[in-house]
Order: sequence, then structure tokens, then C-alpha cells
Amino acid sequence: MSHQLQVLLGPRQTYTGAMEKDSGDDRISTLPSDIVVNILDRLDFREVARTSILSRRWCQLSCKVSRLIINAQPDGVSTSNISDGDLVRINAAALEATKSLLARRCPGEDTIRLLSTTFYLRGDVPISIGHTVGSAMTTHKIEKAEFTVLTVKKRRQCTLDDVLNYGTQFVSFFNECLNAFTGLTRLYMENLRFVESDFVSNIFVTCKRLKYLGFFNCDTQNHLTLQVEHAQLSELSMVNCRFYKVKLKWLPKLTRTTFTYWMAFEELPLSFGHVPLLDFLNLTNVGLSRHKMVVLSTLLCETHIQELHLGFKCEKIWVQPECLSERLASAFHRLRIVSLVSIPEGSDLTWTIFILEAAPSLEELYMLVIDHPCEMIMDKKRRMELSLSEMKGVKWESPRSNFKHRHLAKLIIFCFVNCMVSHVRRVMKAAVNLKDVYLYDRLACSKCKHMAIFKPDRLPRAKKKLDAMKKLLTQGIESAPRIHLLTDCEMEADHAARVTGYLCS
Repeated sequence: MSHQLQVLLGPRQTYTGAMEKDSGDDRISTLPSDIVVNILDRLDFREVARTSILSRRWCQLSCKVSRLIINAQPDGVSTSNISDGDLVRINAAALEATKSLLARRCPGEDTIRLLSTTFYLRGDVPISIGHTVGSAMTTHKIEKAEFTVLTVKKRRQCTLDDVLNYGTQFVSFFNECLNAFTGLTRLYMENLRFVESDFVSNIFVTCKRLKYLGFFNCDTQNHLTLQVEHAQLSELSMVNCRFYKVKLKWLPKLTRTTFTYWMAFEELPLSFGHVPLLDFLNLTNVGLSRHKMVVLSTLLCETHIQELHLGFKCEKIWVQPECLSERLASAFHRLRIVSLVSIPEGSDLTWTIFILEAAPSLEELYMLVIDHPCEMIMDKKRRMELSLSEMKGVKWESPRSNFKHRHLAKLIIFCFVNCMVSHVRRVMKAAVNLKDVYLYDRLACSKCKHMAIFKPDRLPRAKKKLDAMKKLLTQGIESAPRIHLLTDCEMEADHAARVTGYLCS
């Protein structure tokens, strides 16, 4: 049986160890220990700590819990709304909780299935947590150990001096706590700039047990071509990082990769060597006018991707459409799901047909066509200075006019407008076994909704007009799929999960 204890520390809350003693009898005390621990497993620690019901057995039973999750990040609270003193107390409480929970456990007994610690890169707390966890690794069997290392300032608040300072602090933390890092199975870090270019490679060499490694807004002082080899890593995420190139040379267990933002203009930013299990790839970038177009048949020729996510950040389409070739067919032959996210508004979608032609096993195709004015640079002079392209679309026409696709079952388009009717009909004619077409109305984040340039909903709401739109879409198509014309309030949960992160600032 798996038992879990979550210690969630708020701004005015510290970890107090065992609860106050209860002077009276209680019914729960009569239950078998495994049932009581299972109850603890389901409770928020803060609720447990406010009661005295379980106090007689807490000290004994807490050491039986197999999943220890200690989180110094206030639930739903931004660090910008927390005082400096509160942050110090929260971090100290995370350290106190880590020490207390581990000190109670008998060495060699009760395997720890998960030890997850989230804390801020501030003061001596990270090193103290590292020493505590490293020591526990020598005396206890810990199946999974995780560090989530946060910075006080968020990405947009960080100056160059901030990320350099955070990077220096992290390097000191890493070097002081090698015993802990060698045993980690998951590591997330953010807002770090490393002075020594080889330090990133040192993380891969030292942390041999890692299954997941996440970098957010990290880079090195000098442009780096990162060559990655790791025997255990199954997921690698590099979001808003500024490594010049990343070469995934030998990762026999890698299944998922997220690579967002790159600097290389003339060469492919990412290359794959031995990655036989890779089945999910997320590539997202702001395409600049001087960026070379990415040829997917070249990039993916050594892979067998099943799910491909391409993000365009409402700017230039950076993918080069290709006519069907043996190389492209080989790269796409196992594709089941494709998501094309933040395609700039007004773009001709014809180029997306090349993916259908090259991916005979494709079952689901998602497209989000949107401008995100709250995050986009709109000033023409500033756009020119940053090499942001005014011509965002790409022209391409398939030479295969009678192409048929046998496996596509779902087409989902977010922010559908009338000018997309011809494209939807083209897909419907080609995809002869298409079952459902979901066309969602205008979506926007909370900030965009209040901007003057935000466009209102564009799908008709009257039933008569909706029926007319469905008739227009299906006219002349045999065995037409079901057409769903929906608002964001009617969005299916699995569809919402595909776009939620792109609509919230």
C-alpha cells in the first residue's frame, strides 16, 4: 500500500513536528495502523496539523508514510505577494520539515517510495536540505528523490545580475551536496546562468539516476553546444533556454523532449542520435526573419515520434513544408497526434496538409490559430529591431490533388473563423474516415480580453446560423463527419488541456 504525506507550507506557517496531545479518547485510534496511515495519506498536512485527533499515534505512524512531499511554494500564491521575511520563514520551514520527517524513520525499514522537496534558492537552506537528503540516501532505501529548485524572482523580473547570482548559488549548492544529486531521479531548476560552460554537462554526468531533468530560463555565459548522453533519462525539458545547439547523442530511455526557444540561425538547433524510445517531441520557437526554416525530414530522420507538438508563439511559421519523400515518410510513419499551436492569425493553413500526406497513421490533428497581443511585440520599429517578421505565413501547395488519408479520426481547431472553411473542407475530403470535427470559437487569456485590439466572438450563436455553417462545411462530402461548433465554455476537458497553458499569462 502506498502512503503519502504532503507538507504544504504557507507564508505564516512553520512545520511543528508532532501534533499536540489529545486528552480524550478518539475512534480513529482504534483502527488498524495501516488504515490510519491510509487516512493520513489522503489528508492535507495542514488540516491534520490543526487537529489533535491522531496525536497519540502521529509520531509512530508518520514514519510509515512512503511518499513524502515537502513544498515550500505557497499554494496559489505568487512570490511577488510574499514579504522577504515570509520567504525566509517558508524556506526554513521546508528545511525543518525535511529534517524532522527523515529523522523519525528507522534506517533500513519502510522504503521511501518518493521524497520530493520544493524550496527556494536562498541562503543556506538549499545546502542544508541537500546534506539532509544526501545523508538519508545512505541510510534509507529511497526509490525516487526529487528537487524542485525555485528562485525568488520570476523570469520576467530577473536581471542579468540576478540570473548570474542564482547560477553561482546553484553551483555552490550542487558542489556541496554531491551525495544528494547523485541519487536524484528528478531535478527542476529555473532562472540560472552558469559562468562555466561545462557545468551543464557536469549535471548529466553526476546525476546518473535522473529520469526527469527540467531547465527553465537557463543558459551559459558563452554560447554552448550541449552534447547529451545519459543512460536513465526518460524526459528532458528545456524551456526558454539559450543554449546554441543541443545534441541528444545517446539517451536509450528518453521518451519525451520539450525544446522551447533556440538561438541557432543557420543550423538545426537540435539533433538526435541514439534515442530509440523517443515518442513525444515539443518544439516551440519565436521565428525570426533571419532564422533558417526547419526541415522536419532532416531533424527527425533518426526518430520514431508518435506525438509531435509544434508551437509558433503567434509569429513566423518556422517549419518548411515538404513534398512527400522517402525520408519524410520514414520520419512521420508512426505519428498519431499532431498539435500546431499559436499559429498567427490570418495565416493560410494549406501548408499543414503536408503533415497529413506524410503521416498515414495520424489519428488526431489539433490547431490553435491565435494572436496573443498581451505578450506580442506590436510596435513596428521594435519588431524590426528584433528581426520579427511581418510576413508570418508560408506558401505551399500539394502536388497530390487526390490524396486520401485513412486513419485521421479527429480534427480540432481553436479560434475558428469563416476564412478557414475551405481548409476544413479540404481536410474532410482527404480524411475519408474522419469521425469528428471540433471548431471552437475565439479564445483568449484574461489579459487579452481587456485589450482594445481584442476581437470578439465570431461564430454565430443562433441555431439557424449554426445549422447553415454545418451545411456549408459538409456540402458535397460523402459520409461527412460530425461537426461540433462550440464556445470555450463547451470545451471538452481533453481539448482544454491542449491549450490552457497558451491562454493564461
